[in-house]
Amino acid sequence: MTNKILIKFVNEGRKKGFSDLLLREEMIKKKYPETEIKKAFIETQPKSIFKNQVSLFLSEDIIKILQKRAEKNMFTLSEQIEDILRRSCIRKKTIPKHEKIDDTLLSYFSRVKRR
Repeated sequence: MTNKILIKFVNEGRKKGFSDLLLREEMIKKKYPETEIKKAFIETQPKSIFKNQVSLFLSEDIIKILQKRAEKNMFTLSEQIEDILRRSCIRKKTIPKHEKIDDTLLSYFSRVKRR
């Protein structure tokens, strides 16, 4: 049986906006066993988990740079990060050299015939 105190601690901490990493550190400081901590997090996981969800831990410097870039592109920070990831996954080799498209995704939907 999972420790109900730990489950309550995790749920309350999440409601208050604390990260799981910070909550885990606090439980370790209070000398709770690692197995009990893991069980508490497993027990409190949301029932519907998005398979395409990604968590990133970025330094403040990188966030500032990305925020400036997002404002320039009229994106939110999360939209900017999504755009960067999307662009990095698309192969640039698929664009013919004579075609000048700044977004490779557009080239996929272009009506230009490829060899």
